[in-house]
Amino acid sequence: MITKELILGIMPNAHNVDVILPFLTDSCTHYEINTPKRENCFLAQIAVESGEFRYLEEIASGAAYEGRADLGNTEPGDGIKFKGRGLIQITGRANYQQISNDFGVDFISNPELLETPQYATQSACWFWNIHGLNPLADIEDFVRITKRINGGTNRLIQREMYWNKAKILNP
Repeated sequence: MITKELILGIMPNAHNVDVILPFLTDSCTHYEINTPKRENCFLAQIAVESGEFRYLEEIASGAAYEGRADLGNTEPGDGIKFKGRGLIQITGRANYQQISNDFGVDFISNPELLETPQYATQSACWFWNIHGLNPLADIEDFVRITKRINGGTNRLIQREMYWNKAKILNP
């Protein structure tokens, strides 16, 4: 079970733990991120993606995503409007539309909602689920998990550092 102590043990500089924790425990339960292997892989990934919960919105402007059809960014301004948000950094009009459909919340008109603790957390668990990451966590295929989240292996060493801490604290 994910606790404040576990989070702070893995991410000693974590921000807003008390605010995020209730949403995290509820969402992890809902999406069955509920075994040590799953929790450890998930927490390691969101630690990097959010800078230990520091960033619920991507630091970069999003201009690099402009015109990226693979992300569904087909309208002028989509790159900036639909830049990464949430604990896993949901990116692109297509992902915002899919999560809007699945949650029944209009993230297209209100993309900043994904920066709120509730939706930042729920969207990360949703992303984890729709990309089939629980089975990969069960077999500890951490590199494939990283590639599905990040599109590559950016900051893999940092992700593995968090994962190794998590495995010690949550065997």
